[in-house]
Amino acid sequence: MSIERIQKQSGIIGRSDSIQQVLEMVSQVAPVDISVLVTGESGTGKEMIAKSLHQNSKRSNELLVTVNCGAIPAGIIESELFGHKKGAYTDARDDRKGYFETANKGTIFLDEIGETPLETQVKLLRVLESGEFTPVGASKMKKTDVRVIAATNKNLADLVSKNQFRQDLYYRLKTVTIDSPPLRQRVEDINLLVERFALEFSRSNDMLYRGFIPEAIRIMKNHAWQGNIRELKNFVESIIVLEKGERITAEMVEKQLGLSKVSIHDNTALPVLMPQPAESAERELILRQLFLLRQDIEFLKQIASEGNSISNQVGLPMITKDNSKINPSLQIDEDIENFIKNSAIGDITMEDLEKEVIERTLKYFNNNRRASAKSLNMSERTLYRKIDHYGLERKIKSND
Repeated sequence: MSIERIQKQSGIIGRSDSIQQVLEMVSQVAPVDISVLVTGESGTGKEMIAKSLHQNSKRSNELLVTVNCGAIPAGIIESELFGHKKGAYTDARDDRKGYFETANKGTIFLDEIGETPLETQVKLLRVLESGEFTPVGASKMKKTDVRVIAATNKNLADLVSKNQFRQDLYYRLKTVTIDSPPLRQRVEDINLLVERFALEFSRSNDMLYRGFIPEAIRIMKNHAWQGNIRELKNFVESIIVLEKGERITAEMVEKQLGLSKVSIHDNTALPVLMPQPAESAERELILRQLFLLRQDIEFLKQIASEGNSISNQVGLPMITKDNSKINPSLQIDEDIENFIKNSAIGDITMEDLEKEVIERTLKYFNNNRRASAKSLNMSERTLYRKIDHYGLERKIKSND
């Protein structure tokens, strides 16, 4: 069975090594009547892999029944999976087939298998091993001939160690495992995915589509896409709608992803491209405060050099041009214009700078943490963490 045929039939898009490995696994495992566990983050296309396994199996002419285990309440999941007899509970007015009986001779896909209750897992294990199950409220056992494909975005081994998933069921399921890769591990496929999603959406909605420019695709390749393919698909569809048939540019993508640059002409802050790593953001905050401090220093130097006229305008005490008569607290040290005194270079750290900036900002705002956080351009939660990290809590209380 060729990988090209499987890919065309299944609709799995991509030329990356990770996707080719998935397709290779499907070609090897699909014809063999064995249970399969598909793992991977949410939105990576685990259901498409399950469908491909069914389409290329000996059961392809029978039903594929898909069950989202995480969406079924614990109280009725056994009834949904195995059926029930009339009178088994209050609303059981008739006999009802469960998913396993419905899927007889075919395939059942148990999505989010890690969400099933422990008591239900016991019955799933029995079906896997013997094909036997008992409907809720019945005394007679039934048989089913079904292939089981399960999927999860959780680490089942971790759940086993926490006694949240049965070890025997875990080992029974993981005989063959196919890992669905996250989008960040197959960025070379983004161009193909975007084109497919855009063409399908524009055709089905009779909308004009003029494509994405290369720079726009490059920006998208650098995005994290925490929601993987599902997030990318939703993004492509929404931007086509919002841009009303225009060719998608880099600026449009940046705006939609919230990556617009902040200009120094529009803001006193240094230019920042968001989002960015936490460490980088913190360094930018420190530099921003130093930038503002330098502005203050330049202003004070101007007062010292120009004397009374500026002092009177801003309501400061009279300052003479004679440096000997300047209040020592207002004496300008030429070394200050470098932000940090030359003598401190080699000894001072970024943590020292950050601690001082936070401490002085808190003092300026009379320990008002909300105002301080807003001034520092950080969340209150981050500010609280920094206060605790630098041991500033005691100083704050002593000043209250």
